[in-house]
Amino acid sequence: MRNFQFPGRSAVFATSGMCATSHPLAAKTAIDILQRGGNAADAALAGAVMLGLCEPHMTGLAGDCFVLLKPAGKEDVIALNGSGRAPAALSAAALRAQGKTTVPLYGIEAVTLPGAVDAFCQLNADWGQMSLSDILAPAIGYAEKGVPVGPRSSADWARITHLQGVARDFYLIAGQVPQTGTLFRAPGQAEVLRRIAAEGRAGFYEGEVAEDLIDSLNALGGCHSLDDLAATRCTYSDPVSSLYKGHELVEHAPNGQGATANLMLNILSHFDLAALDPLGAARAHLEIEASKLAYDARNRFLADPDHTRRLDHMLAPDSAAKLAALIYPGRVCSDPTALSEEVHRDTVYLTVVDSTGMAVSLIYSLFHGFGSGLASQRFGLLFQNRGAGFNLTEGHPNELNGGKRPMHTIIPAMLRKNGRVILPFGVMGGAYQPAGHARFVTNILDHGMDLQTAIDSPRLFAEQGVVTLEQAYPDTTLSALEGLGHKVQRAETPIGGAQAILMHDAGVLEGASDPRKDGCAIGY
Repeated sequence: MRNFQFPGRSAVFATSGMCATSHPLAAKTAIDILQRGGNAADAALAGAVMLGLCEPHMTGLAGDCFVLLKPAGKEDVIALNGSGRAPAALSAAALRAQGKTTVPLYGIEAVTLPGAVDAFCQLNADWGQMSLSDILAPAIGYAEKGVPVGPRSSADWARITHLQGVARDFYLIAGQVPQTGTLFRAPGQAEVLRRIAAEGRAGFYEGEVAEDLIDSLNALGGCHSLDDLAATRCTYSDPVSSLYKGHELVEHAPNGQGATANLMLNILSHFDLAALDPLGAARAHLEIEASKLAYDARNRFLADPDHTRRLDHMLAPDSAAKLAALIYPGRVCSDPTALSEEVHRDTVYLTVVDSTGMAVSLIYSLFHGFGSGLASQRFGLLFQNRGAGFNLTEGHPNELNGGKRPMHTIIPAMLRKNGRVILPFGVMGGAYQPAGHARFVTNILDHGMDLQTAIDSPRLFAEQGVVTLEQAYPDTTLSALEGLGHKVQRAETPIGGAQAILMHDAGVLEGASDPRKDGCAIGY
């Protein structure tokens, strides 16, 4: 329990429904949908679309999503992959012939087809109770009237400098970054949402919206086609999982990087984390080294589901045991080979649980802040740059080629105990997410933290040869890590952002939301 004499926030407790996400208006929208008779799938969809307006730098209709869903009355977890593919005419060979060694981060080559809207429509058709018209109505209203920009959103907005062309007209106000409290309006998106509400998938992937997307991409030098857009389809799959301290961590299968979190926890299971100071250098060192080994496997194996290699090997307990044996208390391992991706923290996540026990864990992103920085001419839809997650290495499973899905950083998760789903959760933060999942789970299971404390607890991440510690970490930990040979720095911005709902045995829901974001948990 937290000390009530210090600043902080309590978890939220309710019985009929709960949403935890990174903006209050999105959480409120989700709860309104539940109270109007919708289920968790309806509420999650309504909240997710709202987040594209409340945090437009984080996500949008031309982005991708991944969903884990636990149906009412069952403990199965269903994975829905709403990630788009590279255009058919694009290839790594062509980029290599141009002298490129990586996919240009903010170039037209990084723009993959948008998969989220197709997944949203499929989610509604297969699992929803309300019409798309009713679900999207709140977001349409806010897109027209405006959403007040929150303090974290304004700060993030200001640090993103790659908006190009018409995107500057749609996402700046009189050429300036919106300040806290400024109304952000998106009438073009309101029109797109009206068409989706009326026509479903066809309102986005056919007709004037589709023409705006493809004509705009082609005008920017892209090789995208209406056939590419029409071929965009979400897919269902089985999730992947691993056991830790009597609990099962359920993650989305590739092309997401969820298996990286499974492997990292499998490695950490060989050490007695519970005996260590949760903010001490010994725990931090083990996490750093385990993450290096897990991310190295990620970089070697994970890709489009049809191209991923050795997933069973990556998840095997024997593999984790061999990797754990490479970690020593006083030795610093080399970093994994870097991917083309750069450090980024731009994603939205929400989780919803309803009174029937249906639980949704949904993550939705443009990849980097404002994605590619490019937008469609008519409706102002931001193009994601998720194709920068590909590499150009000939023969690599994640090599860029037409029709492939890139390795994705966004991953929703759930925790299951004794066969029962008890905790849908997610930790935003780009590449940090697997490490964030492992830290969150070990905060709870090894260090006995309650849900909100597990989210609030300081974070660290090792990437590109540097260990970054959030400012709440004690100086003694920083100094001790440097003494072990780590290169350490303080974080300039918070690392990630988490949301979670604990489903207690008695039917009580406990929601927690990360203070690093503008959001909250709301229940009723």
